[in-house]
Amino acid sequence: MAERGPAPSDSGASARHRLAAVLFWLLPAVWSSNYLIARAAGPIVPPHILAFGRWGIVCGVLLAMCLRSLRARPGRMRAEAGQMLVLGALGMWICGAWVYLGGRSTTATNIGLIYAAAPIGIALGSQRLLGEHLGRAQHLAMAMALAGVLFVVARGDPAVLLAVRFTAGDLWIVAATASWIGYSLLLRRWPTRLNDVERLCGISAGGLAILLPFAAWEWWALPNGLDARALGLIVLAGLLPGLFSYLAYGFLQRELGAARAALVMYLAPIYGALLAWWLLDEPPQGYHVVGALLILPGMYVATRRPRRSPR
Repeated sequence: MAERGPAPSDSGASARHRLAAVLFWLLPAVWSSNYLIARAAGPIVPPHILAFGRWGIVCGVLLAMCLRSLRARPGRMRAEAGQMLVLGALGMWICGAWVYLGGRSTTATNIGLIYAAAPIGIALGSQRLLGEHLGRAQHLAMAMALAGVLFVVARGDPAVLLAVRFTAGDLWIVAATASWIGYSLLLRRWPTRLNDVERLCGISAGGLAILLPFAAWEWWALPNGLDARALGLIVLAGLLPGLFSYLAYGFLQRELGAARAALVMYLAPIYGALLAWWLLDEPPQGYHVVGALLILPGMYVATRRPRRSPR
């Protein structure tokens, strides 16, 4: 009979959970920077070039970190190459360039409404595909957070929701939302022998392979190349909403589960309002406060460590 390895200590598990709780509140702020970067880069950087540069930086940094381990055991990366190509297409191409394309012809209200469906889709999928269970408290927390997001998106006026008109550009956002649901579930469902750095490096490489022909076409059609400001935005997109965000999201999925980790998206309206206040001198409104009062308690419930069941 094979001997079991040492069980993880309670102190180690507690430390990981505390780190997950910190990242749960920090990640949306970093993620929200992608919207500001996309807004600033829109007139000067085509969407596929922005996405390709972003994930090229991520892949390069991660490859430098894990090159030695990959050379020592190259077969592990090859064994998961097909999965990485699929995850790269979902998480780096569709959830990257397609969001930038959709943002050109739809409104922030529409984007917020469509993206509000992502955590619900991930929660339902995680129950059916991953066997994750959400208790009544977590379901109530999700409902409160969703109500808070809708309140912020509607700017406190239900008539705004009734007056929403969807356009062809919304199809890009619908596809990106469905793709993010698929990416989140498959990232958790598919087993891997790689560590976080190695796996994200491989997924980034898969995304770059998909993005390359589209980025090459945009580069060929670009009249004057990219200036220093455009290159700076690409680097910023690679380091913050790229490298940091995706590593943190993978860690949150392991510690909290796919359904709870997906709830970080419901914090985006609050962080977006705070960033707009800080960077654009746009003070928060009353509906932001009401939305926060609905969202924040739900996020607290989502990050609580579940009690250990008695033996």
